[in-house]
Amino acid sequence: FHGIISREQADEILAGVEGAYILRESQRQPGCYTLALRFGNQTLNYRLFYDGKHFVGEKRFESIHDLVTDGLITLYIETKASEYISKMTTNPIYEHIGYATLLREKVSRRLSRTKNESRKASVTSEENTPVEKITSLVRRAALTQNDNHFNYEKAHNFKVHTFRGPHWCEYCANFMWGLIAQGVRCSDCGLNVHKQCSKYVPNDCQPDLKRIKRVYCCDLTTLVKAHNTQRPMVVDSCIREIETRGLKSEGLYRVSGFTEHIEDVKMAFDRDGDKADISASIYPDINIIAGALKLYFRDLPIPVITYDTYSKFIEAAKISNPDERLEAIHEVLMLLPAAHYETLRYLMIHLKKVTLHEKENFMNAENLGIVFGPTLMRPPEDSTLATLNDMRYQKLIVQILIENEDVLF
Repeated sequence: FHGIISREQADEILAGVEGAYILRESQRQPGCYTLALRFGNQTLNYRLFYDGKHFVGEKRFESIHDLVTDGLITLYIETKASEYISKMTTNPIYEHIGYATLLREKVSRRLSRTKNESRKASVTSEENTPVEKITSLVRRAALTQNDNHFNYEKAHNFKVHTFRGPHWCEYCANFMWGLIAQGVRCSDCGLNVHKQCSKYVPNDCQPDLKRIKRVYCCDLTTLVKAHNTQRPMVVDSCIREIETRGLKSEGLYRVSGFTEHIEDVKMAFDRDGDKADISASIYPDINIIAGALKLYFRDLPIPVITYDTYSKFIEAAKISNPDERLEAIHEVLMLLPAAHYETLRYLMIHLKKVTLHEKENFMNAENLGIVFGPTLMRPPEDSTLATLNDMRYQKLIVQILIENEDVLF
């Protein structure tokens, strides 16, 4: 550290020593610090950001030494291999038929519940590169042609990742360079790619059950693709149980079950998945099952009626003409992701059945709208005022969906 010195002084100190670096305090902005680094016969200056533990930017470094090491690697690669980098994504291995065949077989073995185990294939790339050299490629799951009948589109959930030892991109098959955070990994399926390659990867993520640690609080599309189901198994299991023994229960969905018992059901689904036992012998009070279903919807990171479509639904609800309002709601329904649409459709069919027993359960479409409005849709911004202002429209949307489920879906 050289205190407050100018760029020119830093240049003099570092002159002629490739890879040398110093830290200096800015003359123009005291209290701000700059890394001066000698590379390519010139002194490069970088503003430093420090959060008390890490030197931060797009990557997080424990020390200046690590930051400089990673920076020199990156500068060298970008300088010496710029043409190579620019062409990395032009001929990807991702969709080569050889790899697609291998991956389809892996997916079929894991997802198909009725088909016998597929025959194994030994595949190499067009360049005769052994599959083993393409690091972790076989972790990439379902492509468009596989045995998954509910192949909803899902974007990969990429997060910056530090790889230990040499690693290769599973999109372009090229080396991933750097000291840390060399690329990104999909936290749902494990696909490893360069950050610049990630924007070219199709929305074909097939989550791996080993990576999905729970059922509640998990993204809806991620859950159904991981379990290869049409809807979340929580929804199917709870609705099946409620329709078997609870449709005539007074105040169904309005009366609360014991919170600790509802939490027990949640833990059972998180632990056992579709094997969770929610039968009458374990939970005789049907309100516990109804409460667990509502809790599942409330816990979704993206509501069934998504943040992207929320304002469009609210605007549609404000239309005074009933026919135009119904048409507007139908148009917005078409914008929902497939798994969200299917889940909402199935729930509305169920709630319509609930209203057919109104004489016994005292739950009509309006009452159910009051219960499920805030459960199924939340404003994108966490605003109490917005929620209060929209509550009557949330109720109205669900009420209309229930009353017109045969037309809207």
